[in-house]
Amino acid sequence: MPELPEVEALKDFLAEHLAGRRVARVLPVAVSVLKTYDPPVTALEGAEVAAVHRHGKFLDLEADSGLHLVTHLARAGWLQWKDRLPDGPPKPGRGPLALRVALETGEGFDLTEAGTQKRLAVYVVRDPQEVEGIARLGPDPLGDGFDEEWFAALLRDERRRLKGALRDQSLIAGVGNAYSDEILHAAKTSPFKLASSLTPQETRQLYEALRSTLSEAVERSRGMAAGRLKAEKKSGLRVHGRTGEPCPVCGDTIREVSFSDSSLQYCPTCQTGGRPLADRRLSRLLK
Repeated sequence: MPELPEVEALKDFLAEHLAGRRVARVLPVAVSVLKTYDPPVTALEGAEVAAVHRHGKFLDLEADSGLHLVTHLARAGWLQWKDRLPDGPPKPGRGPLALRVALETGEGFDLTEAGTQKRLAVYVVRDPQEVEGIARLGPDPLGDGFDEEWFAALLRDERRRLKGALRDQSLIAGVGNAYSDEILHAAKTSPFKLASSLTPQETRQLYEALRSTLSEAVERSRGMAAGRLKAEKKSGLRVHGRTGEPCPVCGDTIREVSFSDSSLQYCPTCQTGGRPLADRRLSRLLK
């Protein structure tokens, strides 16, 4: 799933390629992608793109008409920029194409989604806060004013494990499965540790890891073409998605804990005092 650094890079890329350009057509191919119907997507046609914003993992294209085209790419969605879009409207079918935005210049982008779980979402609204997912977002961890004191206050009464707390968009906006693994590894902290149990020193380490991990990922992605961002994200990850590989810090083997629809990766030596965490799915298989 694209997370804060990739969506931030997409925002910058689109701002460069869309700002001041006029929308010619908005063509939904998969009707399920549209989550709002008033105003219709056609209301954006003829409008000029005034700005591009990011809210957590949401992309927000603001038109000079006051309307916003808001997108959440979900787990398998992506944005593909085209210097020249194909002639003629796209044909509905079983392919990954969900929605096309064409500019008057002939350029534009496609929103695509792989797999069978169709979760990519597009909204046309007058105010981004009309989108429920945006309205419930917590603070942006790279935003102005997000200091260590604010972070500590968020975790003080949080009774969940750190892995789940970091992924909760209503607590902190923009961090998902991959970067939560990376942040916890950088902080040398167990993903199963209770958030409210952190000492002031552990809180400071986690805060610094949160800010540095995301900031460095944003810098690596800055200026990249949209099509290269997925590969850049994968190449920059130290533990996430690297089960069985050596930890780049200590050399221990990276371990995994699997859940019903996701998994986490961690280094026992760096994060859990050398103790492997219980993988309940694996335990059930061994019974």
